[in-house]
Amino acid sequence: MSGTAVYAGSFDPPTNGHVWMIERGAKLFGKLIVAVAQNPEKAYTFSLEQRLGWLEEICRPYKNVEIADIKNRFLARYASDVGAGHILRGIRDEEDYRYERGMRYINSDLNPELETVFMMPARALGQVSSSFVKTMVGPEGWRPVLKGYVPGCVYDDMLVWGESLRLESGE
Repeated sequence: MSGTAVYAGSFDPPTNGHVWMIERGAKLFGKLIVAVAQNPEKAYTFSLEQRLGWLEEICRPYKNVEIADIKNRFLARYASDVGAGHILRGIRDEEDYRYERGMRYINSDLNPELETVFMMPARALGQVSSSFVKTMVGPEGWRPVLKGYVPGCVYDDMLVWGESLRLESGE
């Protein structure tokens, strides 16, 4: 494929599943925009600046990838504004499929020229989500387990975050 695609998410935090999608998206498209979406109704664990910084570091090896902040805009409209003809989305399981199918239809209503490309990660990454990796922080032995699910720059910062959680809980 060629052209421009947008791969959007909250990336709170980025996981190895996100990295897998970015690697493949960079190979598939001439330009891939990795865009951080902000939902005003959602409480984020990590700041927008932190998430953008992680993505800048993660995407540094890919010359055709850029990082952006969607701000408070519809993804389909953002894609149109940046000249993207595709949205790249990952599907891990049946629940993701149902959600993403609905979003595909809504995005098409907002921008009929926009194509959604779905990708399914390898089995080892199939259940990895940002929410999941955050729940791993804390129990005895969590550090080596977490290391297998997030990029190094995220892991380093999550060690600090995990320590701050431990201190807050009085351990």
